[in-house]
Amino acid sequence: MTQHILNFRFRTLLSIVFLVSISLLVYGYWLEIFEQLDPCPLCIFQRISFLALAVTGLVGSLHNPSVPVCRVYGCLGAIFSLIGTLIAARHLWLQSLPPDQVPECGPGLEYLIEMLSFTDMLKKVFTGSGECATVDWSFLYLSMPAWSVIWFVFLGAVFLIAGFRR
Repeated sequence: MTQHILNFRFRTLLSIVFLVSISLLVYGYWLEIFEQLDPCPLCIFQRISFLALAVTGLVGSLHNPSVPVCRVYGCLGAIFSLIGTLIAARHLWLQSLPPDQVPECGPGLEYLIEMLSFTDMLKKVFTGSGECATVDWSFLYLSMPAWSVIWFVFLGAVFLIAGFRR
């Protein structure tokens, strides 16, 4: 399997990252709009990470850079993937807490943005709240943050393979 991935060109791999990231975002918005699953603040930050991966993949695939710049794209994609993985892992941890240890539900992200400074808002969001601990959706016994971790790790690996292969 790895040998086949290594045979793809840089632009093809980054195009795949772009398409997968956009597909995941579209599915998330479909769940929000048509299934009425409102995203919690941690879900929104995961979406931002997927959007960063999509934009990096699109720009990298259109740019067709030289080898040193390919490595920059690989590192940039890996960083965005790591950030997304950490956010999703925090979300997954909140979902694994026993009900008596789950933090109370807090105000919505829009309210936090309006009322707090940026750093205070980030602290409050990453502390998590009760709305982040509920599992409203699962597939094959895995919740959405668990699938996000899997996709972030996969997409980060594709970026690293694309940027650092010979």
